[in-house]
Amino acid sequence: MPGIDLSGKVALVTGASRGIGSVVATRLAQAGAKVGVNFHASSELATAVVDKINKAGGVAFLVGGDVSQEDKAEAVIKQLVEHFGNIDILVNNAGINIDQLLIRMKTEDFDSVMNINLRAAFLCTRFAMTHMIRQRSGRVINMSSVVGLSGNPGQANYAAAKAGLVGLTKAVAREVASRNVTVNALAPGYIVTSMVEEIPEDKQDQILARIPMGRFGTPEDVAEAVVFLSSDGASYITGQVLTIDGGMIA
Repeated sequence: MPGIDLSGKVALVTGASRGIGSVVATRLAQAGAKVGVNFHASSELATAVVDKINKAGGVAFLVGGDVSQEDKAEAVIKQLVEHFGNIDILVNNAGINIDQLLIRMKTEDFDSVMNINLRAAFLCTRFAMTHMIRQRSGRVINMSSVVGLSGNPGQANYAAAKAGLVGLTKAVAREVASRNVTVNALAPGYIVTSMVEEIPEDKQDQILARIPMGRFGTPEDVAEAVVFLSSDGASYITGQVLTIDGGMIA
């Protein structure tokens, strides 16, 4: 948001090599935060995000690792803290979808989606929380989805993981509120990313008809919400789920 100053803050955005994650990382840097750009497989894309931020006058640091793996998640947090000195903002954005009707869904596809969308958030939050509790301040923002609130045919694994993030958010928010650490979730609707662009045009028209605002959201819409929840202005907001969907599930 214009006017929000995150100077002196250190942020980590998981899955920040593309889509919403890359825009969130860039926007946090524009607000003054030093940003760790996490990636798993897309090193070239992540490097491009870091270069873009640094060339624009921001401060970004590349920190690779599959955060759904315990040792890698711990290493990512450790590397960030060693580089910048602390961690103030954690955006658990890493996620995938492998869609299929439940009756045809492979167990490994269910597990993969749960691990990357939910387990990774649990691990990163646990390792980051040690530092946040010690410094008695911190912001954790979990990237859920409207699918986790309403369900969606063919996305039982994705919906379960995103709903799990809501429960994780609320439970951890209660645990750490007395330490001045807030934990919130965002639930984006249909946001213009490669995932939405792959939807056939006739299906896109059907979806748009269900959105009162008559348009898809943008990654920038989500990024502005992240910046706000990271700011001092959101210091009394915790355990909440902010839906960014143009009114679709209102």
